[in-house]
Amino acid sequence: MGKFVTKTGKDGQYYFNLKADNGQTILSSEGYTTAAARDNGIESVRKNAPDDSKYDRLTSKNGKHYFNLKAGNGQVIGTSEMYESAAARDNGIESVKKNAPDATVAEE
Repeated sequence: MGKFVTKTGKDGQYYFNLKADNGQTILSSEGYTTAAARDNGIESVRKNAPDDSKYDRLTSKNGKHYFNLKAGNGQVIGTSEMYESAAARDNGIESVKKNAPDATVAEE
């Protein structure tokens, strides 16, 4: 089971990373202005992660693959790391689907 690791950035914003069992970060949030908003973001990831239609599969300008997870309103709630291949990116999506719904939350 994965875990959400929360932190406060040097910019004063609140962030979370979803980490797999092996400690690898599989999804990172945008900055939130309050801890409560960040916690709502975590709940949104838990809710939307199992739904394959919520993932945008993308390729960066340098040819690396990544994905965004979007909420029901279309807003991006998490972005993946960069992957060398589309298959590795798709494995990342499957990992988010598996880990996010029951992930615990820990402060960094």
